[in-house]
Amino acid sequence: MVKSLMTKALLCVGLISNTSDALASERSTIAWQWIENGALLVDVRTAAEFAAGHIEGALNYPLDTVSRAFSHIDKQQPIVVYCRSGNRSGQAMAYLLEQGFTQVHNGGGLEEMLIHPSTIKPLN
Repeated sequence: MVKSLMTKALLCVGLISNTSDALASERSTIAWQWIENGALLVDVRTAAEFAAGHIEGALNYPLDTVSRAFSHIDKQQPIVVYCRSGNRSGQAMAYLLEQGFTQVHNGGGLEEMLIHPSTIKPLN
């Protein structure tokens, strides 16, 4: 009985770890492709949200600062924006596209972005 439960538990763990890529959303998968090819990664959440946790290497330009924060960025620069759920990053993307930026992608929410295997660090 115990052996059977252990076998089932190990099987579940194996299935979960092998499907992490399948759980990544399409928009986060595309976002990581862009990032791996040099896109600027921008978190548009508040400074407090950013301080509580963010993707390594991300810049923090809160949504209410987007009109000023991107003034020095080349409009041809590929940019990936993300937030908590994908809503604020969607607003930031729409604004940037209206301002003439040509390569902006909404990566979605932080948790959505963290599901991607490239952010999973092995346990030591």
